[in-house]
Amino acid sequence: MRVAYLDCFAGIAGDMLLGALVDAGVPRSVLEDAADAMNLGASLQFDSVDRSGITAVKVRVLDQGQPAEVPAPSRPEEQRKGEPYSPQAKTQHQHREGHHGFTSTPGANTWDEVAMDAGADLDEGHARSLTDIREIIGRSRLTDDVKHLAMRTFDLLGASEAKIHNVPVDEIHFHEVGAVDAIVDIVASAAGLVHLRADAWHCSPVNVGSGTVRCAHGVFPVPAPATADLLRGVPTYAAHLQKELTTPTGAALLRALSPTYGPQPVMQVQSIGYGAGTRNPPGFANVLRLCVGEASAPAGSERNGFAESALSAAFQEPAQESIAVIETAVDDATPQLLAYVADRALDAGAMDVMLAPVIMKKGRPGTLLTVLARSEDAHRLEQMLLRETTTLGVRTRMDRRVCLDREHVDVQTEFGNVRVKIGRSMGETLNANPEFEDCRRLAEQNGVPLKQVHAAAMAAYLNAHSTKGPKS
Repeated sequence: MRVAYLDCFAGIAGDMLLGALVDAGVPRSVLEDAADAMNLGASLQFDSVDRSGITAVKVRVLDQGQPAEVPAPSRPEEQRKGEPYSPQAKTQHQHREGHHGFTSTPGANTWDEVAMDAGADLDEGHARSLTDIREIIGRSRLTDDVKHLAMRTFDLLGASEAKIHNVPVDEIHFHEVGAVDAIVDIVASAAGLVHLRADAWHCSPVNVGSGTVRCAHGVFPVPAPATADLLRGVPTYAAHLQKELTTPTGAALLRALSPTYGPQPVMQVQSIGYGAGTRNPPGFANVLRLCVGEASAPAGSERNGFAESALSAAFQEPAQESIAVIETAVDDATPQLLAYVADRALDAGAMDVMLAPVIMKKGRPGTLLTVLARSEDAHRLEQMLLRETTTLGVRTRMDRRVCLDREHVDVQTEFGNVRVKIGRSMGETLNANPEFEDCRRLAEQNGVPLKQVHAAAMAAYLNAHSTKGPKS
């Protein structure tokens, strides 16, 4: 099983994740194509930098060929020394971040964070709403998987800022100065994460840093309010530096990725990537480390002590987790409306959506709409159903879900390469099915029936694996 581990000992930010992905083996072209797909005139610059003796990749977003972030060398000297903002520096930063958005104190991990603003005084010609950004992503050339992950990240950012400012999420805006930077950071990260095709993501506890951040209404302790909200339920700590180490974008990407938190799992590491933050403080490597490899059991056949506790997921009982089940039955909604709501729920982070015919009171035919969601997303999806459907109420319960370990294997057919999703329990393969999107793409490219590509992929898989025992 292919696994990936994020080591956030220096926090996490969008640019750090991009650098770690590239350094771990994701082709630069994957990120560049994602940036180009937005049609915003954005591009990426890749540099090899030193962070306290560690060679890491620094990724910068360029807007029309110019840095979209505020580069460290251009800041006033007093800011670099950690002294209070000068009026000129404050004016420059407010032009970038807006009058209500949160800003980093001198020494923050990155200056490429974009503020979301609840202010109604914005010039709409210089700001993008979340709706605008969803439309940009939706009409892009990105794959559905990348679109879904990017939109979920922006929705999480928007929901946190809306809660903090106590305004509807649609009133949250990204300033034009930084919107390109944030959009490309998130979209390119989503493209790199999808490209890795990790079957399981794991993450260390997250170092948020310490110190303070400024906003228009005063000074707040690190983490900033949006970051703190996004990291609810995530193991965090503060160590090493009095600086903001985890940014809202980094926190939102983690929430969208939903990794398992804890120590690095037992794995055979195949590649390691280091992504650099903007700052380079002495004696502290300001990098995000990404390890990618295969889950494995330790050597030997012992079934006790460490060997027992560290056996790979391939030999454990099926994973169990709690998920939210949100339901409502309606008898006065059109099929078109229900199909639209189902799509909106998936875009908003639902794990699955089901529509089933039911007979309601007075013999009326209706539809049972069921949404499966992570517990942290339940409230937001409840509100979406209340807002988008004709229902007067929804029911939510927590169910126990048992899941097979999942991984992908590639098979070669006469039509091209197809990924086959494998479901295992205790090392035994219980299910195998070719990925639909791969089969559809090859069917369209080759002008053959979809079922023919599907059958060829299954035949190729069975031919390659029928004589092999369960994978350890």
